Amino acid sequence: MSLLDLFKKSPEKKLKSLQKKVTERYGQAEVRQGAIEQLLAMGSPEALSTLLMRFTVASEPSITDREEKEHVCDAIVEMGPRAIEPLRAFLRSSELATSWTVKMLQGVLPKSEVTSELLGALNALGNEYTRDPQKKLVLIDALGHIEDERIGPALVPFLEDPNDDVRIATATALARLKEPTAREPLLRCFAESLDRARVIATLADALCVGAYGVQGFRETVEGALPPGYYVDRAGLVHKRG
Repeated sequence: MSLLDLFKKSPEKKLKSLQKKVTERYGQAEVRQGAIEQLLAMGSPEALSTLLMRFTVASEPSITDREEKEHVCDAIVEMGPRAIEPLRAFLRSSELATSWTVKMLQGVLPKSEVTSELLGALNALGNEYTRDPQKKLVLIDALGHIEDERIGPALVPFLEDPNDDVRIATATALARLKEPTAREPLLRCFAESLDRARVIATLADALCVGAYGVQGFRETVEGALPPGYYVDRAGLVHKRG
């Protein structure tokens, strides 16, 4: 072994060093960008996994932060199949940067496979209490814009999530999808959310948009509808004007 070999960094140490550089929030942009290019040039699954950590921090100024992330996003998508496994692992393991991960997955996978990945990630989170619900919110919103028969039934349980924002996002997504199995769960959620004004307002709109009848819950719904909403004779919720 030569003296030079003794001072060479192991692949693990090199990746650790590069990760520190790409996640240095207040570091010099040139240093961060240089590390980004090194990781892209390496192109291994381990290098791409390290590069994805760039999305977990916000650097200053914000315009540079956005430009760097857009560059990394585009470069990873261009790698196609090589990026799939690192992205899948990052989606499962990270609570951060979910919206960027979704965007990149949409660039390297067919829509049906993207849907499977998002549903798997959401199912892993479950509808129990989470200190920071941001990942759930991003996944629910993304799924609410995809037409796939698996999505509606998978979202319904999140109407029981303890977090108001998760209930709101779920109701909005279900109404957009016009999920036929969501009528009673939406109405049960309405009845259980009478002390949550923001949730009730969203549920009223969801019942209206999805054209869900209030049969079996009419008295409860009529008694708690926000101003501007009413129930017609057929049991459908409408918004005045």
